[in-house]
Amino acid sequence: MQDLKKYEVKIRNRIRKYRLQKGLSQEKLAELVDSSREHINRMESGKDNISLMYFIRLAEVFEVSLDELAGYKK
Repeated sequence: MQDLKKYEVKIRNRIRKYRLQKGLSQEKLAELVDSSREHINRMESGKDNISLMYFIRLAEVFEVSLDELAGYKK
């Protein structure tokens, strides 16, 4: 279970990293994925789980694969 928590932290950090690399505020990202700034903030801070729907939308906005957003490496 500890490993899962570490993995969740890495995903949250990647979302924030990609958002900042794209020069997006939480509010603008929320508009792009049809959410609210508060929801983006909760996803980045770990207060909300990230649903598959939002995970896919985030990958599309950031123009990365789901594997890349998740930090998956073979």
